[in-house]
Amino acid sequence: MSVKAVYDIDSLQESLSVRFVNLPLLEQALIHSSYLNEYPGTVTASNERLEFLGDAVLGFIVAEKLYQGFPGLAEGEMTRVRSVLVRGETLAQVARRLKLGDYLYLGKGEEAGGGRQKPANLSGGLEAVIAAVYLDRGLAVTRKLVLGWLTEELQEVAGRGKGVDYKSQLQEVIQSEYHSSPSYRTIQAAGPDHDKLFTVEVMIGDKVLGMGAGKSKKLAETEAACDALEQLNRNFTP
Repeated sequence: MSVKAVYDIDSLQESLSVRFVNLPLLEQALIHSSYLNEYPGTVTASNERLEFLGDAVLGFIVAEKLYQGFPGLAEGEMTRVRSVLVRGETLAQVARRLKLGDYLYLGKGEEAGGGRQKPANLSGGLEAVIAAVYLDRGLAVTRKLVLGWLTEELQEVAGRGKGVDYKSQLQEVIQSEYHSSPSYRTIQAAGPDHDKLFTVEVMIGDKVLGMGAGKSKKLAETEAACDALEQLNRNFTP
């Protein structure tokens, strides 16, 4: 990679609390696709491949922590908590604390469009950095860093015990991203009165964000909110 560093890479390492052996690997993690498009020939690739790897490493570290640190969580609950911890908005929040946006290599158009604060750029950049740390320093160092970066979020999970308020989480995301509020609609109530199974959709306007089922409307709404958070994480856009 022939990109010329325009930022103080030492200050970024201090912010991340890690020292790289292979500094070009860290720089690679900061290259947004817009930079590659506008400055062809200066770099060979964007950070997208690292982002792919970082997503998998992050998922493993969080799953391992939930399994070892929260023995009271059932499998389904661990899955739901993990989805909240690794979703795009959570990662963007962590990236903001690390001031990662200040160090991204962006094209001029992306820069002018507020790219340093876009959640998708921040979350993708953080995943790429996680992959870079993993490749440069190994899993043990990466685990320590990631769990340190997620301290606030993990404390929130611990403070809630087994329960995670997915409806409140979804409300925050929707208000932040869409300046609106989700609504819930019961689409089915099957079974006898003593053993009904409710199916609920959560929506913005006419758009269905997620679906859930449960023995009560409240449980079904919670499952629908969790499903919506997972869908938003998969399809996260700025």
